Amino acid sequence: MKMRKLIESFNYAFEGIIYALKTQRNMKIHFSVAIVVLTLSLFFDLSRTEILILFLTISMVIMAEMINTSIESAIDLITDKYHIFAKIAKNVAAGAVLIAAINSIMVAYLIFFHRINPYTHIVLYRVKQSPIHITFIVLIIVIFTTIALKAYFGRGTALRGGMPSGHGAIAFSMATAMTFISENVFIATLSLLMALLVCQSRIEGKIHTFAEVVVGGILGTIITIIFFQLAG
Repeated sequence: MKMRKLIESFNYAFEGIIYALKTQRNMKIHFSVAIVVLTLSLFFDLSRTEILILFLTISMVIMAEMINTSIESAIDLITDKYHIFAKIAKNVAAGAVLIAAINSIMVAYLIFFHRINPYTHIVLYRVKQSPIHITFIVLIIVIFTTIALKAYFGRGTALRGGMPSGHGAIAFSMATAMTFISENVFIATLSLLMALLVCQSRIEGKIHTFAEVVVGGILGTIITIIFFQLAG
């Protein structure tokens, strides 16, 4: 009997994890990032302490997101009307997730930065020195993909609105240019974060969809790479 109750407790716990993963977009993002980070850790000579810190950080982010989900569900069960205390409770829970996420970014940066930095310089050098026709081929593929998406979704015209996002293209173009000019991973990381914030604001403002922003970012990046290849 006790064993059965223990198994049921585990089942309930797994049901909670699965529910959060199915219904919460941020939970899916956290899980995806965790898989990527843990996969990267296999290719670097991390110490036991660093691996422990990674596991604790990932667990803290996922736990914070699940607690946030449970608080939101409990409040929605009690009332479906606006109340200042309900708003405060949800905001505080969301703030806890944000703090955990920021902490995870700092931990990943401190653990992986000095290991990835040499490879980043190699990649930048090879991109600048690679045959330019390869980049042009990729650009043509992206353009054809953009035209196909415009035709499929029926949104926007060739030069206005819809697919792709102009702000996304410009933001990633500037981020790519700053990366090549500075050849500094830290500056490249900051510029990439700013580009992502621009794209996030376009999505949150419901001006563009995620796909429109992604295609715009790809176009901006490829065009800038072509420029630096020609200039080099």
